[in-house]
Amino acid sequence: MKIWHLTADAGREPLRVAPGQRVRLTIGTSPVAPGQSVWVTYEVIHPNGNVDRGFQSASWDHNAGLSSYWRALWGPFERGDRVTYVVHGSQGDERIDLPPVHFTVGPRIYVGLLWHQHQPVYANMNHPPQGRMTQPWVRLHSLRAYYAMPLVGAGIPGLRVTFNVTPSLLWQIEQYTNEGATDSMLDLTLKPAEQLTPDERALVLDRFFDADWHNQIFPFPRYLELFQRRREGLAFSDQDVRDLQMWYNLAWFAPQFQQGEVALSTGESASVQHWIAQEAGFSVADVEAMVAEQHKIMRAIIPLYRQLQDEGHIELSTTPFYHPILPLIFDTDDATIDRPGTCKPPRFHYPEDADAQVAMAVDYYREHFGAPPLGMWPAEGAVSSNVVPLFVRHGIQWIATDQGVLEKSGRWGYEVDNPEVLCRPYLVQAQGQPLSIFFRNTAMSNLISFHYHQAYQDMDLAAQDFARHVVQDFADRFPSQEDRILTVVLDGENTWGAYGPNAPIFLHSLYRRLTESPEIQTVGLGEYLQGNMARVVPAHPADDQERIYELYTGSWIDEPGSDPGVDLGVWVGEADENRAWGLLGDARRALADAGVTPENNPRAFQSMYTAEGSDWFWWLGTDRGRDAQDQEFESLFRLHLTNTYRLAGLEPPPALQRPLRPWGIVWTFTQAREAIPAHEALTVRTNCPGSVIWRLLPSGRMGETLLQAAGGVDHIANRFEATLGPFAEDVQEVRLAFRCQEHLLEESAACVTGTERTVQVTPADAKKEVPMGQSGATWV
Repeated sequence: MKIWHLTADAGREPLRVAPGQRVRLTIGTSPVAPGQSVWVTYEVIHPNGNVDRGFQSASWDHNAGLSSYWRALWGPFERGDRVTYVVHGSQGDERIDLPPVHFTVGPRIYVGLLWHQHQPVYANMNHPPQGRMTQPWVRLHSLRAYYAMPLVGAGIPGLRVTFNVTPSLLWQIEQYTNEGATDSMLDLTLKPAEQLTPDERALVLDRFFDADWHNQIFPFPRYLELFQRRREGLAFSDQDVRDLQMWYNLAWFAPQFQQGEVALSTGESASVQHWIAQEAGFSVADVEAMVAEQHKIMRAIIPLYRQLQDEGHIELSTTPFYHPILPLIFDTDDATIDRPGTCKPPRFHYPEDADAQVAMAVDYYREHFGAPPLGMWPAEGAVSSNVVPLFVRHGIQWIATDQGVLEKSGRWGYEVDNPEVLCRPYLVQAQGQPLSIFFRNTAMSNLISFHYHQAYQDMDLAAQDFARHVVQDFADRFPSQEDRILTVVLDGENTWGAYGPNAPIFLHSLYRRLTESPEIQTVGLGEYLQGNMARVVPAHPADDQERIYELYTGSWIDEPGSDPGVDLGVWVGEADENRAWGLLGDARRALADAGVTPENNPRAFQSMYTAEGSDWFWWLGTDRGRDAQDQEFESLFRLHLTNTYRLAGLEPPPALQRPLRPWGIVWTFTQAREAIPAHEALTVRTNCPGSVIWRLLPSGRMGETLLQAAGGVDHIANRFEATLGPFAEDVQEVRLAFRCQEHLLEESAACVTGTERTVQVTPADAKKEVPMGQSGATWV
């Protein structure tokens, strides 16, 4: 008699057993003969130490050729059960015992979800105590995402996610809460409308609609009314301006604060619900009280992360301090760029700065969260073999990047479309010490970031779809019993913002679907490596991981217009990007030549390290489109370098006074240009996908240009842009109309109705000032 099990024709279903599942064993015997019997003996060791032993008979199922097949249905089992079973068979006096088979009952797949939270440094380092921020985005995103987002999962049993919080973000929050920092938009909010100068009043009318139209303006009748007044060029009373001051801020509060009272981690509570209900007629006292609610929330953010970490709800990781593209700081000669027409910049090679950025992040994390970090999300997922020793040197146990890096690593690359290949941590080594690397699945990350908020009205159906993909596209395709982890990494604050009022609903549904599925278990990435007996998560140490010997230099982004595959081209390679790297290198050499060190002049180096951040380079080049923020970020970069020289007692070079490229002119519905010089390009920007319909006069030539998505993981709001011009000398006017892809059937939508816009084109040599305003022409 022959007997077999765990072969192609006689397997176990499922091979990886989840809690609550029954197991079907198929066993083969040969030859087909009467008097045969098949049975299974087993031992189950439960997590509490109790042991069950027993006997399970198998029933004859069918014959095929010279073989008989038997079935045994067994279970269900509990999470953490360690099962050993032996298949037995007999015929007459003959008995056969197969070797023992072992399995542990657990999820069929682990999911490591990492939310990345980041803002670049807007502080002017030359004005201590850095009390003035040039942009309001740290404050406004704090109201919208940084407190509300981790709060969603705090009460869901079995949930564990990772939040990556950058030191540059947390440091700026502390500047607001501990050092009294402010920003120009906050100052304009607090200044009574009656006391605004004409320039300040114009700035309020221009900038206080800088929000996502569909999620932050259109849902609120009074804010929408003010938006429409601005689009139509109508006058604003003092009360209108004060209501605008209020609504610009109210719209940025998270839905939890807009809809009710939220108990904060500091023991305080915060809400703006009563002002949302009031809608209009706000007083100066209302504005001041609303700003006080903002400071309550910002004061509670870091304590909340610490509390949720200590309670085991979340895991925290960090990023090199000022969010630099670490491989480029180490050596720009290592840059991977493959877009036609690009080249490497003058060499920037400061491994000591890359090391310092990692060291400062570790120290800051330890100070605020009570222990050194286990993991890091390198800025933009940018990694290289050269920077691995920096992580190891400072005790980092894991990093994460994109599947595109794995695809090009090693001698032959990796088959990342195979879940068995992608869904595991890999090992790299430096100086004999291990570092684990998780590679995110791009498609699954993008489903959450970019798809569900547009494709689904029912957020629970979206969450259900994600959980279905996890099981069907990954768990069902694993051929072995080995543990596997699906890594999902995505930008936190902008993903949260994209869902608008549905953000807490979607995230709660997503977490519930993942934790209620017996086939899925959410884990922190460090938890997956170290194990957690309290949550029945086994350890997955470095010794069990496959080693990568040649780690590819790349990020989580494939530069638009480049060859397929992730690279570093978003931050280097184009002319203005390379000029920026040249200015950065000039400043760094000036410090070295003057004998300035981090020890004898830490403030100068703080400004230098800030200028090494990735964000300034992100907005340069033509690969990200044009945005109204581009010029502001480029100016910030030059400001940080200027401050580096001044704080070191050196004279900044004249080149820092000149923009790195001509920026052209941006036209929006609330900042509409009446005229532009003929030599300038005109970038039309909206918050809606669609197209701009243009007409040139006097020729009458017409066309329609698709509005392309602008920005990327660092964008502030949903933006879509098209650049027109520069225009020929015979063009006197450009007429603009807008076709909204999202609201084709909504004739009354604020982004659809209105007048055709006229932009005068002035001769290239004219000195005429370009005013702001709108025309009263009719639609084409």
